[in-house]
Amino acid sequence: MRQPSRQLRRRCPTPCLPPKSSSPPSYRSLEQAWLASRIIPRRRGTYLMPGAQRSLNETNIRLAFTIAQACLLDLFSTLWALHPVRTSLMMVLHIVRGFFPAFRGYSQAMIIDELQTLISSGCFSWSRLLRLLVAEIFRRTAETAIDSFATSNETLVHESARFFVEYQQIAQRLRLDIPTLSDPVVRDCLQESDLFVRSFNGMGGFGLLSPFDFIQVFALISELISHLLVLLSLTGGSANLGVLLLSLLSALFPLLLNRFIGIQSSPEVVYTPDEARTAERQEQSRNLAYNESHRPEVLLFGLGPWILQSWTNARKAMMYEGRTSPSNQLTLSQLLNQINISDLLFAFQNLPLLLMIQSSSASLGSLALYRSSIQAVVFTSGNFLTTSRMAFQGIFLMGAFCAAMNIHPELEPMEEDVISYPSLPCGMKIEARHLSYAYPGSKDASLKDVTFSLEAGESLAIVGYNGSGKSTLAKVLLRILDFDDGDLLINGIDIRRLSPTEYHQHVTAVFQDFSKFNSTLRENVGVGYVQKLQSHAAVSRAIHLGGADSFVDTLPNGLKTRLDSSGFDAMPPAYPGSPGCGMSSRQHHSLSGGEWQRIAISRAFMRADRPEVDLLVFDEPTSSLDAHAQNKIFDTIHRISGSPSGNKTKTVIFVTHRLSTARRADKIAMMERGTITEFGTHEELLKKGGAYAALYKASI
Repeated sequence: MRQPSRQLRRRCPTPCLPPKSSSPPSYRSLEQAWLASRIIPRRRGTYLMPGAQRSLNETNIRLAFTIAQACLLDLFSTLWALHPVRTSLMMVLHIVRGFFPAFRGYSQAMIIDELQTLISSGCFSWSRLLRLLVAEIFRRTAETAIDSFATSNETLVHESARFFVEYQQIAQRLRLDIPTLSDPVVRDCLQESDLFVRSFNGMGGFGLLSPFDFIQVFALISELISHLLVLLSLTGGSANLGVLLLSLLSALFPLLLNRFIGIQSSPEVVYTPDEARTAERQEQSRNLAYNESHRPEVLLFGLGPWILQSWTNARKAMMYEGRTSPSNQLTLSQLLNQINISDLLFAFQNLPLLLMIQSSSASLGSLALYRSSIQAVVFTSGNFLTTSRMAFQGIFLMGAFCAAMNIHPELEPMEEDVISYPSLPCGMKIEARHLSYAYPGSKDASLKDVTFSLEAGESLAIVGYNGSGKSTLAKVLLRILDFDDGDLLINGIDIRRLSPTEYHQHVTAVFQDFSKFNSTLRENVGVGYVQKLQSHAAVSRAIHLGGADSFVDTLPNGLKTRLDSSGFDAMPPAYPGSPGCGMSSRQHHSLSGGEWQRIAISRAFMRADRPEVDLLVFDEPTSSLDAHAQNKIFDTIHRISGSPSGNKTKTVIFVTHRLSTARRADKIAMMERGTITEFGTHEELLKKGGAYAALYKASI
């Protein structure tokens, strides 16, 4: 069996989950059991697709027991602690309600027997019949009220549990870095973890069972036992026109009642405009956490807490609106509808059978109860088997969730190895020694033996042909990608001992494949430093530095203009009620490639001149701009990277294919086939007469 990937390392990043006791198996055993359950028999090294059904065999039963032993009790205890009283009440009512069908059948049988006695004796009394009917209605009303309360209570418990597991899942997604997410085992684990989260819709939604839904197994057992007891008690030991009309009327009565009081068989789910906008904001935040194309900027600009808070606000608003919605209030018509008049009058529809049992010692009620109990046993047994299979599959999804919550980001050092970022007064010093890197699944390395040194405050231009590894090197330096071999020192410290979250606070960048969002201009720029996103002055200044004010002033709504990214995801709102509320009905404004590039540059300038930022990285930042605009951008970069007195305060690295721009840098790195073949100043490389000199002469 292939061992779990190295990303599945031990350190729980979720403090709200309870500490594990010493008796259950370790999480290493949990992950191995989950992975082993996906192995296809007789096909070593191949796995089931995520979410595929596990076979019910001895091996998987043992694996399910291992998973349940490792995390079921801890997870259920955590979920129970969200609403202890309500959760306990939900469990009790689930089991108690399992006895309702048998009690209902027994009550109706008594009514039929009473009716049989009245009719056989010739002393038929409509008043006695009416009293029996009223008593049965009161009994069903009480049962319906209990069911309604139980359903409402269960909905609240499920919503709280779903919020908790969704929050944990999104928070973990935002913590994971690109190297971790590139592992296929991790992706499969997260996918099955997502299925587990979806199971918390309640009542077996999506064909899945959450830990709370496991109680349905016990409820079905109680229902099955009650019907079996009824059967054991039973086996132990032509009508006049009025009766026929009574039977017909009992069948037609529900239809007439529906016509006069307007009972709906299946109430429609209608969302108000506010609910629709809130749901859209929630989904936008979730998509931003899950969409891997945005991951570099989410990590670099530290957007995780902001996205998580945006999702939390929208999710809580959805929960509140759902609880206060008029559709959730139990009206008289809904109460009568839930009483199920057709089922109530089912007993009276059996009255014509009196002609068939005149010579029998058995009563009509006993025969009807016996028949309904037999049918209920068959139906309940089928439900029990189906629910048990779903519960069995749910154990493996639960194991995936618990394993996913313990995935340690590959770029994040262990706590005992972490060193605080060592700041220098004049930028960032970078030393790369024999760096090599290959993308997962690729046979050819994108970086090979890359070595260079850049002093704090210096600027470096990385040039070369397409596919030479320039952008890959930039992402390695930004700690977006890891490297396979070699060393990378930042201010004399191994970068692998620095927390990426802290390191990213000291850098800013423009990516070649920067993100575009169907959101407002303010948000597309402001995410470069979300702490100042609501500051009109800060966003306007960044736009000015990026040279975007020339077209921003012409937009119909200025900073509030919603931009059309042609298929890219929307951003969550900056704050409740902000212009970026995700109202898809609003008109979006299209931008050209050069205008979008200015937006990306402005995004980087949101924090480029902040004192804690030591490194500026620009990957082809002006590829869609003309020469004049390009020079203005690099003049701004030069001004920001130094103090008013002219001293260098920041290190600058830019990837470019324009060698006229490369001349502005202190050092130039010529890359070919994944390695730096030449390194030095513009004049030094021209004198060398190598590949850079040939490329430069060809460009002029």
